[in-house]
Order: sequence, then structure tokens, then C-alpha cells
Amino acid sequence: MKRRDKINYYLDIAEVVLERATCIRKTWGTVIVKNDEVISTGYNGAPRGRKNCSDLGRCLREEHNIPRGERYELCRSVHAEANAIISASRKDLLGSTLYMVGKEEKTGEYVKNPSSCAMCKRLIINAGIKDVIVRITKDEYKIYPVSKFIEDDESLEMVKGY
Repeated sequence: MKRRDKINYYLDIAEVVLERATCIRKTWGTVIVKNDEVISTGYNGAPRGRKNCSDLGRCLREEHNIPRGERYELCRSVHAEANAIISASRKDLLGSTLYMVGKEEKTGEYVKNPSSCAMCKRLIINAGIKDVIVRITKDEYKIYPVSKFIEDDESLEMVKGY
């Protein structure tokens, strides 16, 4: 019997988590793992009690053609990474790995060049997460050491998007 490698196993779980997402633009799912134990999961959607874009049938960022990675104050959603982080204790997050999968809602294709936004990178750094692993294709992925988020501080360069 051929077993799925561990990284893709956790990415597969994150891909199932994204099925709960309520964004009509991009759906994201995350799983945070430490010592081969799932610590937390998260998906993108409106804060508890507020209507989701999927309920409203509209997205302000889409209506105004706002590029990816910009003007998040207009977005109703809490990002998947943030939801996973707030659902776990920091002591469990220290040294953990965050696995993330994103899909284009209209096409079902994986998000090209997936990465965390600048705001989520800050949360990931402060949570003490060691690595972020994102799915590129069903079997390919990219590993981002969080230490690189610290070294390559895009906020000093006024970089927009991701």
C-alpha cells in the first residue's frame, strides 16, 4: 500500500477545511500541526454573527476590482490563518507548522503563488509558528520558513499584494 506523504496529508486536511469557507472570491483552509498533532484549523469567513459574503451574494473588493493583497479593511472575512491562530493557545503554537490551501472560488483552481498576506504574516510571527507550507498543486507545495518573514520585511518596502 502506498501511503500519502505527511506534508500532503496535512495539506489534504486543510483542503477539506476550506470547504467551510464563505468567501465568494477565494477560499482558504489552514491546519496548524505540532508534533504530528492537529492543534487548530481555520477557514476564511465573516466574524461570528455577521453575514458572510456567500449569504449576501456580493464582495466589495470584487465589485471595486481591488487587487489581491490590498485594501483588507473592505473585506468581511477573517483570514484562515487568523482563525486558526485565535483558536489555539500560544504555548501550543510555538514551533508548530501551519499548512494552507487556497482555491479560486469561480474556477476551483489552486491559488497561484499562494502566501499569507502581510497582516497574517505578523500574526504567524507573533504566534511562534516555525513554518508555513502552502499547496501549489495536488502534490506540490512550497515551504516558507517564518524566519524569512522576519528577515524579508515587506512593510519597510511598501510592497502591496502578495
